[in-house]
Amino acid sequence: MAKDPLAEAGFYFDELNKLRVLEPDVSQKTSELKEECKEFVDKIGQFQKVVGGLIELVDELAKEAETEKMKAIGARNLLKLVEKQREAQQQQLQALIAEKKMQLERYRIEYEALSKVESEQNEFIDQFSLQK
Repeated sequence: MAKDPLAEAGFYFDELNKLRVLEPDVSQKTSELKEECKEFVDKIGQFQKVVGGLIELVDELAKEAETEKMKAIGARNLLKLVEKQREAQQQQLQALIAEKKMQLERYRIEYEALSKVESEQNEFIDQFSLQK
């Protein structure tokens, strides 16, 4: 079999009879690889879009979770504040009750003392009336 002198020199004709430097199978494999690379790049682009959408979704969820967390912290702090206010109010009311009890006791003692004075004065008046 005689070899083509152009093939020996590294020149080949393709299916369109164009002169090529690469062998036809190498050229075909190169084209196939080029197509595969293009498909791979397209798939990577689609993957990046999907991942980008997923990342955006996760970011939104994280922001919502953070917002809800802050609301929960605020509500908890508000509840603690209300609890402290109620405790303070309860202490004030207990102090007021103790003060009113002491005042009642003073009034009771004063009433007893005044009742004693009244009875003594009534007795004195009765004795004075009888002496006349």
